[in-house]
Amino acid sequence: MADYQTIRPSGQTAGVGARSADIDAGLRAHMNKVYGLMSVAMLITALAAWAVAGLAVTDVPSQAVAQIGDHTYLTSFGSAIYMSPLKWVLMFAPLVMVFAFGALIPRLSVAAAQLFFYVFAAAMGISLSSILLVFTGASVVTTFLVTAIAFASLSLYGYTTKKDLSAMGTFLMMGVIGLVVASVINIFLASSALAFAISAIGVLVFAGLTAYDTQTIKNTYLQHAESGDSEWMGKSAIMGALNLYLDFINMFMFLLQFLGDRR
Repeated sequence: MADYQTIRPSGQTAGVGARSADIDAGLRAHMNKVYGLMSVAMLITALAAWAVAGLAVTDVPSQAVAQIGDHTYLTSFGSAIYMSPLKWVLMFAPLVMVFAFGALIPRLSVAAAQLFFYVFAAAMGISLSSILLVFTGASVVTTFLVTAIAFASLSLYGYTTKKDLSAMGTFLMMGVIGLVVASVINIFLASSALAFAISAIGVLVFAGLTAYDTQTIKNTYLQHAESGDSEWMGKSAIMGALNLYLDFINMFMFLLQFLGDRR
């Protein structure tokens, strides 16, 4: 009996160690999937923005309906999406899609949820295409690289830190709501001082959310690692990718207000 009790804990320890190794491997695979989905969505967004901006402008006056800069003109397509009421639809469509995604994902298959995510990324690219008309290409690329470095550092911190960041969640979400309200108000006020404050606070809020969301994705996986529910894991990876994608896009847009050179 004594021998049995001595051997049993050793077996349990080995079993626990094996399960721990499996969970660690599963976590790495899960995070790789999250970052992979996010990266594909970012590529779709960039391609959509580039394609739409390319169709919207021309340097041939005879093909233009409006001039927006030196030797830069809007085509009829550009006029329709940037100077008509359609611009409001394109501006707010991604926000509507985010809320719709949250409501629909429990009823969607993993494949359908992933497709929805990519369609959303394309809609975001169309919505953001106007920045390529406002800012120089070099400053857009520079700001993207700065954002990528900051994002990678913050996400790594969120993944590796032992500090519990959950207390930040409510505060940061209140900050997001405040930013949305202030941004909508400033559409009509057009205050440069308010725009500066929104951009400064926005960078800080989404920097915090990058670390917080990364830790949340990690902890959520660990809490459900032994469930064996592949469909849940697939949807969880998509939602995690969506959250990090939004953190990146918003941090990029706010940094662009500081680092971008206007045409």
